[in-house]
Amino acid sequence: MQNVTVIGGGLAGSEAAWQLAKRGVKVDLFEMRPAKFTPAHHTEGFAELVCSNSLRAAGLENAVGLLKEEMRHLDSLIMSAADHTMVPAGGALAVDRSLFSKEITERLMEHPNVTVHREEVRSLPEEGIVVVASGPLTSDDLARDISRLTGEEALSFYDAAAPIVTYESIDMSKAFWASRYNKGEADYLNCPMSQEEYELFYQELTNAETAEVQGFEQGEVFEGCLPVEVMAKRGIQTLTFGPLKPVGLQDPRTDRKPFAVVQLRKENQTGTLLNLVGFQTHLKWGEQKRVFSLIPGLEKAEFARLGVMHRNTFLNAPKVLRADFSLKGKPSLFFAGQITGVEGYVESAASGLLAGLNAWRRLQQLETLVFPAETTLGGLARHLEGSPSQSFQPMNINFGLLPPLSERIRNKREKNSRISQRALESLCEFCSRENLEEAGTGVS
Repeated sequence: MQNVTVIGGGLAGSEAAWQLAKRGVKVDLFEMRPAKFTPAHHTEGFAELVCSNSLRAAGLENAVGLLKEEMRHLDSLIMSAADHTMVPAGGALAVDRSLFSKEITERLMEHPNVTVHREEVRSLPEEGIVVVASGPLTSDDLARDISRLTGEEALSFYDAAAPIVTYESIDMSKAFWASRYNKGEADYLNCPMSQEEYELFYQELTNAETAEVQGFEQGEVFEGCLPVEVMAKRGIQTLTFGPLKPVGLQDPRTDRKPFAVVQLRKENQTGTLLNLVGFQTHLKWGEQKRVFSLIPGLEKAEFARLGVMHRNTFLNAPKVLRADFSLKGKPSLFFAGQITGVEGYVESAASGLLAGLNAWRRLQQLETLVFPAETTLGGLARHLEGSPSQSFQPMNINFGLLPPLSERIRNKREKNSRISQRALESLCEFCSRENLEEAGTGVS
């Protein structure tokens, strides 16, 4: 059996390498770090989370929660590591990013079928089966070669990361732990703001200096990662209906709902680091310290990481990719991760799972698989191939990508739970029919 080349050690590349290696395939996994770093990466570990440490909603009444559960059924390395390294985050699945990356790195480095090459790939291999998971910050030389091969100019948008502060530097006399509506554990640290405090913060935020990002005015900013200062400029109430919404929270100092609330979430299992939820930004670093120190409780905050903004690139998937993640016209070349036009950590890892599985089937001279439309794995893949949009943009998984139920259910939570039940039943039937081994999940 010939080796398969996987380019990129991010979430998608790590998952693709794992799916191949566990099926007995020898994998050459290329990762250019630490020889060369992207503007967003800081470590040499595989599957480094460069923005939030949250993999978003955990429950099956949410589409991304369903996607995670489907991945667990297929023995996902990313989901296994996430479940082992989770930190409290209410209804979300968040991880200790250092332990998460460490586990994935060690499991791949120790696997007898994986050979790791710490070097930059500047052009696509001419022969053999290849999975390109080079990420949204693909190096210039490789990006040009991909563009040459596909005949399509890569599209682009901008992604922003939120700041991280140390717990010990927060004034806890002004903050309190709680989750909205007291759902689950009190996993979020809340910094309440009066109307006067909020209006001062808003004025300083919207007037603060931003860092220069080349080509920013021409690039597209993905709505899910919109910088907080850009969001604020839509109107003074925008943030209070968005990341600073106070609903479901009560300030124990006043026994009243605050005018606005800034929430922080644990970054690691020890709780020594917290990130500002929804505070992606490209303000200048000095301005970040000045403006965010206006938040009650963060007056003397120590920033372990300041917010950054970087360019992401992705393919025009409906024109160049098939639903099995192979390139139209070159079936031995697969793509995975955000470069395909999926958006989000979980979606990137899921595309790596599917690309790795189908690369193995191509190697075995078997027909590649597209999962049922009722599953999120199938809905995501089918969207990439068949999106009717005139201007293709990255897409998170959502229930709108799945076919509707045959019966009408008015209660949204009940409806989504029924969609998830249907998806998991369809997945089990599909795996049995295609002789795909399922992993026991033990997760509900």
